[in-house]
Amino acid sequence: MPNSRRKFLAAGAALTAPAAASAQEAPKKKVHYKGAKPQKTPLFSSAVSYGNLLFIAGKGYHKEGDITVHTKAVLDDIENELKNAGSSMDKVLKCNVYLKTLDHYKAMNAAFLGRFGAEPPVRTTVAVADIPGDSLIEIDVIAYI
Repeated sequence: MPNSRRKFLAAGAALTAPAAASAQEAPKKKVHYKGAKPQKTPLFSSAVSYGNLLFIAGKGYHKEGDITVHTKAVLDDIENELKNAGSSMDKVLKCNVYLKTLDHYKAMNAAFLGRFGAEPPVRTTVAVADIPGDSLIEIDVIAYI
């Protein structure tokens, strides 16, 4: 075997052996409950993390009010979910906004502005045919812990 091939094989073995020995534990899925774990299996989880990524399910507001009231209430709910899981609004990376009508876009933006800190997340905003319940808006986010 040529000397250069032996050096290459030795270098490869040196690189892989310590890496295998120092391999970190794989990330695990964790559901973040508000209070105690439910007795029955829920339809979906409200907040789930995997490693340091946190996924918050879509939130709506099913009470009276205009789009400003609905947007503020939904963002407050999201903020509470984030805090419960050990994160915050300024750690949100991605935000999806679903509006009942694009006529609410300008007022939603006014209520949305500044809620995620000086460096807001990327965002997608769409109008959908229908939102469950009486909500004018639904928002879901991806953040880090």
